[in-house]
Amino acid sequence: MNVMRPGTEVELSELIRAASGPVAVRGGGTRGRMAPAAVLATGGLAGIRLYEPGALTMVAGAGTAVEEIEAALAVEGQRLAFEVPDLRRLLGRQGASTLGGVVAENASGPRRVSVGACRDFCLGLRFVDGTGRVIRNGGRVMKNVTGYDLVKLLAGSRGQLGIITEVALKVLPRPEGEATLCLPGLSDTQAIAALSAALGSPYEVTGAAHLPGQGSYLRIEGFADSVRYRLRRLQDLLAPFGVVEEVPSPWAAIRDVMALADLPGDLWRLHLVPSEAAEVVARIGARAVVYDWGGALAWLRVAPGTDVRSLAGAYRGHARCLIGDAPEAPEAPALAALTAGLRHQFDPKGIFA
Repeated sequence: MNVMRPGTEVELSELIRAASGPVAVRGGGTRGRMAPAAVLATGGLAGIRLYEPGALTMVAGAGTAVEEIEAALAVEGQRLAFEVPDLRRLLGRQGASTLGGVVAENASGPRRVSVGACRDFCLGLRFVDGTGRVIRNGGRVMKNVTGYDLVKLLAGSRGQLGIITEVALKVLPRPEGEATLCLPGLSDTQAIAALSAALGSPYEVTGAAHLPGQGSYLRIEGFADSVRYRLRRLQDLLAPFGVVEEVPSPWAAIRDVMALADLPGDLWRLHLVPSEAAEVVARIGARAVVYDWGGALAWLRVAPGTDVRSLAGAYRGHARCLIGDAPEAPEAPALAALTAGLRHQFDPKGIFA
């Protein structure tokens, strides 16, 4: 396989201008599905270029390892609040996750329910489009974010509109305290009802997940005294659902979907309306499931070759196969027309696989 490794944005631009066939963008190769095309690796576009803890901002090259970013933030008592998932074990991958890959996938963890997704923390970025143009959008600090919001467009585009070379991020302080409640023994329907009640409360839940056979989990973060107060109020609120106990933090394992990591079968990720989640998953007949965000996101292991969309029936949401041979679902005509227009604008040669 032909792998191109530009060391600068200028080299990347020249490679794109010279490309005549499809290329697939690869950061650390830890997430997403690779297309059968020449690979353009972004590892050479690395390094933290600006970090101002007082302004809560960081600028780094797309090839910068997430571990390097998180280590630098930890020294100042700060973090990437959107909680980047590490899916290497789940997807059977090696390598180091990079900032560009995280933004391209809009990769976000359980805290998304309270603070937002990766794209909500992107202040600005630089990217090279399918003609080799270098485009800058947004700013390096919050007050300078102006103009058309291409940042939100590129975040989650999975490299189909351009190759991200640099990202400016908003970061946040680490909280003083954290605590987790567990409700063991609930059915899927009962668990989603309990988690939804907690998420609808005024107690600022920052994580809500249900692992069948293990328990239903809720996270509270903030100032220590506030955490203890809200924890007691949540225990009172959830008492009608059964036993409510405080447990050690399980959130790294929940974030990384470790409950499904070593199981056989195809892997699917479903975005659902929480009130419909248990019923949809029951129709699919999954071998194993993890519900995140109170049921709005469900990770499923199913028998190889299963297309869960044919079993799910009518539901509001979206399904994507991460391990298996099922193709992407076709877009609705209006959305497909919009997508085609954007790709023609940013990638007229059609080289981004």
